[in-house]
Amino acid sequence: MANLGYRPVAIDLFAGVGGFSLGIEQAGLDVAIAVEKDPIHAAVYGFNFPQTHVLCADVSDLTGTHIQQALRDWCDRQRSPVLVSDRDRIDIDLVFGGPPCQGFSVMGKRQVCDKRNLLVFEFCRLVKELQPRYFVMENVPGLGLKKYQNLLNRLQCEFQAAGYEIIQPIQVLSAVNFGVPQQRQRLFVLGNQVGVKPLTYPQPQLQSPSEFCTVRDAIADLPNLDDFTELQTSDSVELTLPQLQLLQALAMPYVEKLRGIISDPFNFAYPRQWNPFLLTSSKRTRHNLASIERFNQTPPGQLESISRLQRLDWDKPCYTLRAGTGPEHGSYTSPRPIHPKYPRVISVREAARLHSFPDWFRFHATKWHGFRQVGNAVPPRLGRVLGHQVIAALGVAPSQPTSTLTLKDPYLLELGQVKASEYWKQKKRQGDFSGLGC
Repeated sequence: MANLGYRPVAIDLFAGVGGFSLGIEQAGLDVAIAVEKDPIHAAVYGFNFPQTHVLCADVSDLTGTHIQQALRDWCDRQRSPVLVSDRDRIDIDLVFGGPPCQGFSVMGKRQVCDKRNLLVFEFCRLVKELQPRYFVMENVPGLGLKKYQNLLNRLQCEFQAAGYEIIQPIQVLSAVNFGVPQQRQRLFVLGNQVGVKPLTYPQPQLQSPSEFCTVRDAIADLPNLDDFTELQTSDSVELTLPQLQLLQALAMPYVEKLRGIISDPFNFAYPRQWNPFLLTSSKRTRHNLASIERFNQTPPGQLESISRLQRLDWDKPCYTLRAGTGPEHGSYTSPRPIHPKYPRVISVREAARLHSFPDWFRFHATKWHGFRQVGNAVPPRLGRVLGHQVIAALGVAPSQPTSTLTLKDPYLLELGQVKASEYWKQKKRQGDFSGLGC
């Protein structure tokens, strides 16, 4: 018999701003702890997930003991203290995360010796120390290339030595097969403790291009940003009632679920309190007249000859949205698609829609950070199907949450590197988050 109403406990390593976390929450698990090294991303995560205990720390500096202490603190705040009163360790149902993938990415240099490749073994180390029932590790398809076979074999051997079975064969999943309007492929390594019910890979829900969710499904309802002078200097604007009513009238079923207009029976996330009149993450990008003319002349699906930006096609999924690099690797900005109708690149909100983020979810107010945060994330809908596999293996039938979460102070969405680092240091001085911080 399924365990009714119970929400299993999960830990997110390499959390970013929480795309994978949101998908796991939507599947019916409680993401108790999230670890993110970058203080700006950690602050944005904290804004969107007020119920999660955020550790702004380098995974390499953490031990299972650190995370167990944070988990006890979380239980004290969120659950009955009885759960931790007589135990040194709290059972964890799932550890998940996507170690930084640039060392394996086909868009990068794909160097076997790239030090970032070693972070997959830090993920493995913490799984070994925490001993969750299940783990899900996400990475780029490049990890499955022949040149990384020895590394992948070593990783599997270490998981097996820690008492885990690896589901074979390791598979690459495409987000477009699971209702995301984006051609985005990711490799997932699934594992379970020996003796528990094994995980299985999800079967594609959509297989024919005629079934795929499209750019039109995702963003056709959004207004023309050029109509709002406020968006030249701000990333948000308050819609009028007629503007909101028009947006809702144009919304496709995909968007109606993202905005909570219609219910989604497969979404068990905690509702967030938000203002549907507020159009967020929509700061305009200024283009010169020559660029605007070239964008106007670029057919759907084609590259603009000078900028090499690709124009989106209303009736097809988006191509893979990439993140670019952080300041430690040159602050490279990835090409942003040209809107299928307007002569401009898409906004952060439009990118988020194409990634399956709901409209209540907010990103950093600076476009460069916002696009990186979207591009680095696991699409929530793709994360959700992996979470459902864990829920099925656990034999849990989660119930819809009855409480609504209040998002944190939008100040967290505007912090630069210095102020974000100071924010987490202040948390450390206050004795919060197990004494850890950036």
